[in-house]
Amino acid sequence: MVLPKVAVLSLGGTISSTQTEGGSGVTPTLTGEALVEDVPEISGVAEVEATSLRQVPGSEVSLEDIIELSGEIKNRIEEGAVGVVVTQGTDSIEETSFVLDLLVGGDAPVVVTGAMRHPSLPGADGPANLLAAVQVAASDVVRGAGAVVVLNEEIHAARFVQKTHTSNPATFRSPLAGPIGYVSEGNVRVVTRPAGRQHLDLPAQTQDYPVALYKVGLGDDGRLLAHVGSSGYEGLVIEAMGGSHVPSVMAEPLGSLAGEMPVVLASRTGGGEALRNTYGFTGSETDLLSRGLISAGMFDGLKARLYLSLLLRSGTPREGLPAAFDRPFGG
Repeated sequence: MVLPKVAVLSLGGTISSTQTEGGSGVTPTLTGEALVEDVPEISGVAEVEATSLRQVPGSEVSLEDIIELSGEIKNRIEEGAVGVVVTQGTDSIEETSFVLDLLVGGDAPVVVTGAMRHPSLPGADGPANLLAAVQVAASDVVRGAGAVVVLNEEIHAARFVQKTHTSNPATFRSPLAGPIGYVSEGNVRVVTRPAGRQHLDLPAQTQDYPVALYKVGLGDDGRLLAHVGSSGYEGLVIEAMGGSHVPSVMAEPLGSLAGEMPVVLASRTGGGEALRNTYGFTGSETDLLSRGLISAGMFDGLKARLYLSLLLRSGTPREGLPAAFDRPFGG
């Protein structure tokens, strides 16, 4: 039997971390090749070619790294891989997978996985997660669903998934939609598919457009807003309270800032769609949108920040940004 070809690209993270001699904790040391060799069951699922691209914790991965990774994934697919697995630290998986979902395109599965328990701990989850990820990448049923995150035998769409716990192996959840599928006894099942998939093309020499992320808290007076533009940022995402509200004292500074750069209004709650026309007080969603802010729709702050930066890199004009934030959810 001819097995499908799957590429495994390793960036490091907990799944590849071991105790260093004399060290006070674990660091990424295992290569992608070593990760695959440690799970012999993979050889019965796919013909795997493993490569280590980085050996860093999830907190060290940058947007430039993921843009470069998206190009490598496209190359592997063009060379005959039916799917690609990316292993990395879970700190930034929800962001990495989202960027790959936007940049890679096509039908071949792009599966991002990692581990919550490093290999030296009892019950390490990395081997099981890697096996399930390869099973998903080799499966026909996931084709066309975009980038997904596979951990704990659940399949989550990249645009919805969030890390919700610091240490629990079941940390990844999709509050808006739930998992789109699961792996059971080696069988890959997809029970739902997200609508409105979006693809962005970046120019060969893409310019950096840094976007700040600001989380609003009780009694916040917004004094940091005055420094956003002078700090070199090209855009701002506000994680506002509740349905997307801020203290009234912040409304005017946000409106002024929206005249200088794109300011996207998200909710800090992590679930549900940002409101647009329910409340009318100063600092409400209706007030802020009337001042030129852009609704993040269903995006949380982390994804809205990356999406805005990529939209600016792709050359999307300022007037096209509100509609662009609607499209990924079928708007």
